[in-house]
Amino acid sequence: MRKHNLPVLLGAGLGFVVFLAVALLPTLVYGGYAGLLLAGGIFGTPVEQTILSRGLIVFGMSLGVTAVAFLFTIAGAASGALVGTIVKQLAPKTEVSKAESLVK
Repeated sequence: MRKHNLPVLLGAGLGFVVFLAVALLPTLVYGGYAGLLLAGGIFGTPVEQTILSRGLIVFGMSLGVTAVAFLFTIAGAASGALVGTIVKQLAPKTEVSKAESLVK
Protein backbone atom coordinates (compact mmCIF):
# COMPACT_ATOMS: atom_id res chain seq x y z
CA MET A 1 0.00 0.00 0.00
CA ARG A 2 1.28 3.43 -0.87
CA LYS A 3 1.85 6.06 1.78
CA HIS A 4 -0.32 8.68 0.13
CA ASN A 5 -3.42 6.47 0.50
CA LEU A 6 -3.17 6.52 4.29
CA PRO A 7 -5.02 9.84 4.84
CA VAL A 8 -7.80 8.68 2.53
CA LEU A 9 -8.23 5.40 4.43
CA LEU A 10 -8.07 7.14 7.80
CA GLY A 11 -10.66 9.67 6.65
CA ALA A 12 -12.97 6.92 5.39
CA GLY A 13 -12.64 5.03 8.66
CA LEU A 14 -13.29 8.15 10.69
CA GLY A 15 -16.30 8.98 8.52
CA PHE A 16 -17.72 5.51 9.12
CA VAL A 17 -17.17 5.80 12.88
CA VAL A 18 -18.95 9.16 12.87
CA PHE A 19 -21.80 7.53 10.95
CA LEU A 20 -22.08 4.78 13.57
CA ALA A 21 -22.04 7.33 16.42
CA VAL A 22 -24.31 9.98 14.94
CA ALA A 23 -26.45 8.75 12.07
CA LEU A 24 -27.19 5.04 12.47
CA LEU A 25 -30.37 5.35 14.51
CA PRO A 26 -31.89 8.23 12.52
CA THR A 27 -31.30 6.39 9.25
CA LEU A 28 -33.02 3.31 10.65
CA VAL A 29 -36.01 5.41 11.72
CA TYR A 30 -36.34 7.41 8.49
CA GLY A 31 -35.63 4.38 6.32
CA GLY A 32 -38.32 2.44 8.17
CA TYR A 33 -40.72 5.33 7.68
CA ALA A 34 -39.93 5.39 3.95
CA GLY A 35 -40.51 1.63 3.80
CA LEU A 36 -43.80 2.05 5.63
CA LEU A 37 -44.90 4.71 3.14
CA LEU A 38 -43.91 2.41 0.28
CA ALA A 39 -45.84 -0.50 1.79
CA GLY A 40 -48.82 1.78 2.37
CA GLY A 41 -48.72 2.92 -1.25
CA ILE A 42 -48.57 -0.64 -2.57
CA PHE A 43 -50.87 -2.51 -0.18
CA GLY A 44 -53.03 0.37 1.06
CA THR A 45 -53.32 1.92 4.49
CA PRO A 46 -53.51 0.83 7.23
CA VAL A 47 -50.66 -1.54 6.47
CA GLU A 48 -51.34 -5.07 7.59
CA GLN A 49 -48.58 -7.17 9.14
CA THR A 50 -47.80 -9.44 6.22
CA ILE A 51 -44.41 -10.79 5.24
CA LEU A 52 -44.32 -8.59 2.12
CA SER A 53 -45.08 -5.37 3.96
CA ARG A 54 -42.49 -6.19 6.61
CA GLY A 55 -40.00 -6.98 3.85
CA LEU A 56 -40.60 -3.57 2.27
CA ILE A 57 -40.05 -1.86 5.62
CA VAL A 58 -36.79 -3.76 6.19
CA PHE A 59 -35.77 -2.93 2.61
CA GLY A 60 -36.33 0.77 3.29
CA MET A 61 -34.32 0.59 6.50
CA SER A 62 -31.40 -1.24 4.90
CA LEU A 63 -31.40 1.08 1.87
CA GLY A 64 -31.37 4.14 4.13
CA VAL A 65 -28.53 2.80 6.28
CA THR A 66 -26.46 1.75 3.26
CA ALA A 67 -26.89 5.04 1.41
CA VAL A 68 -26.05 7.24 4.38
CA ALA A 69 -23.12 5.04 5.42
CA PHE A 70 -21.69 5.40 1.90
CA LEU A 71 -22.24 9.15 2.09
CA PHE A 72 -20.38 9.49 5.39
CA THR A 73 -17.57 7.17 4.26
CA ILE A 74 -17.02 8.94 0.95
CA ALA A 75 -17.17 12.37 2.59
CA GLY A 76 -14.64 11.19 5.17
CA ALA A 77 -12.34 9.83 2.46
CA ALA A 78 -12.56 13.10 0.51
CA SER A 79 -11.83 15.18 3.58
CA GLY A 80 -8.94 12.85 4.47
CA ALA A 81 -7.49 13.30 0.99
CA LEU A 82 -7.86 17.07 1.33
CA VAL A 83 -6.16 17.15 4.73
CA GLY A 84 -3.41 14.83 3.46
CA THR A 85 -2.77 17.10 0.49
CA ILE A 86 -2.68 20.23 2.67
CA VAL A 87 -0.29 18.62 5.15
CA LYS A 88 1.94 17.40 2.33
CA GLN A 89 2.09 20.91 0.86
CA LEU A 90 2.84 22.54 4.22
CA ALA A 91 5.45 20.00 5.30
CA PRO A 92 9.06 21.14 4.97
CA LYS A 93 10.80 19.83 1.88
CA THR A 94 13.50 17.26 2.60
CA GLU A 95 16.24 16.24 0.26
CA VAL A 96 15.90 12.72 -1.04
CA SER A 97 19.06 10.83 -1.85
CA LYS A 98 19.51 9.04 -5.17
CA ALA A 99 19.24 5.63 -3.53
CA GLU A 100 15.90 6.48 -1.90
CA SER A 101 14.49 7.91 -5.13
CA LEU A 102 15.39 4.71 -7.00
CA VAL A 103 13.57 2.58 -4.44
CA LYS A 104 10.33 4.52 -4.91
